[in-house]
Amino acid sequence: MGNTSLKRSLGLWAIVGLGLGYMTPTIVFDTFGIVSEGTNGVVPLAYLTALAVMLFTAISYGKMVQVFPSAGSAYTYTRETMNPHLGFIVGWAALLDYILLPMVNALIIRIYMVSLFPEVPAWIWVVSYVAVVTALNVWSMGKTSNLNSILVIFEIVLIAAFIVLAFVKLSQGMGQGTIFTTEPLFHANVQLGHVLTGATVVCFSFIGFDAVTMYAEEAIDQKTMPKAIMLTVLIGGAIFFIAGYFAQSLFPNVSNFKVTDDTLPEIGLYVGGTLFQLIFLAGAFAATVASGLASHASVSRLLYVMGRNGVLPRKLFGYVHPKFRTPAFNVILVGVVSLLAIAPSLELISSVINFGALIAFTFVNLSVIAHFVFRKKRYKTGKDVFTYLIMPIIGAGSTGILWYNLHADALIGGIVWIVIGFIYLLIQTKFFRTKMADLAFDEADRTSSL
Repeated sequence: MGNTSLKRSLGLWAIVGLGLGYMTPTIVFDTFGIVSEGTNGVVPLAYLTALAVMLFTAISYGKMVQVFPSAGSAYTYTRETMNPHLGFIVGWAALLDYILLPMVNALIIRIYMVSLFPEVPAWIWVVSYVAVVTALNVWSMGKTSNLNSILVIFEIVLIAAFIVLAFVKLSQGMGQGTIFTTEPLFHANVQLGHVLTGATVVCFSFIGFDAVTMYAEEAIDQKTMPKAIMLTVLIGGAIFFIAGYFAQSLFPNVSNFKVTDDTLPEIGLYVGGTLFQLIFLAGAFAATVASGLASHASVSRLLYVMGRNGVLPRKLFGYVHPKFRTPAFNVILVGVVSLLAIAPSLELISSVINFGALIAFTFVNLSVIAHFVFRKKRYKTGKDVFTYLIMPIIGAGSTGILWYNLHADALIGGIVWIVIGFIYLLIQTKFFRTKMADLAFDEADRTSSL
């Protein structure tokens, strides 16, 4: 590898854009029917609950990314503050949702394109999409970021157009018949258990905020990372909440929808007619491509850090292309995995993604306590106790509650994945008789650029 390192080419808003692209703001309309049915019509309250949980975790990410300004996220933080073996298991758990999300995006593209062109074989769309996204990620992180930003802006403009149309429809008497109402947030049939279950579904939408920590070594100024994390959470959460509020106001229940598993096409049709429906679908397509670019880039960098550490074979996973300065092998590998989207169903793949994400979120909060309280002894003032102990405990506890409310399929699939990782860990350490590879990368890895 020599001194070849990732290129520092990303500014604050480029990183925020990648996070929002990963989060896919239009997903609020895709999952609206499922969440509305599950929460008895309080979709925005589910998003508000998830946002509150994510904010505590985002603060913890902001603290840890300053202590360990390298790619790797929850894996690196747990490894360095607690135990290398535990760090590997957390990284392995996080790898589950990271590596599946690019495949989910390929799957959604397949569904969209097959619905428009049913006579064309589904595999053609998957292969074509994966080839383009993989090539862009190998070529340049900067190019990936630029295209992602354009796509994110496009989908935000469309969401704004939806809100304007919603204003008109509500003023004309559709749905609740009023722009300002508390019904989407609270009514007599609201139950805490249902809201928490809905929050576990919508927390999938927030996964992008933690993914931006993967770009720490490509940030022009690493000091912007905590701000980028918080902006991603707050902007994404605001979009989800506002869009969810207007959608719930227009559709108090799911009785108007023929298909509740993906309500975006019907929402577009009922709010703006056939033309807006087509434009709305185009926005959803753009959002999926943006998420695909960002998620593909993120998991490639997690694999890169695990390879650079020697946890995975270093020659392959720790390789950086000498010309493009990207982890080319990992990018191509993720592309190959994404090709599996030719066959399975969206429900099967997406059901286990939150398992790894919530484990990672929990351990990032615990890493703050391990580092600042136990290692740095930051518990002698009330401010330190609140900042480094109470807040991360709330963050870990609240993510734990969401984890407890996961669907049974997600728990089973996640546990199987963890068992596989644990077996690999036993082999790597010869049943814990040897240590995992240490974090070892030169200062040049932190600062070098073209």
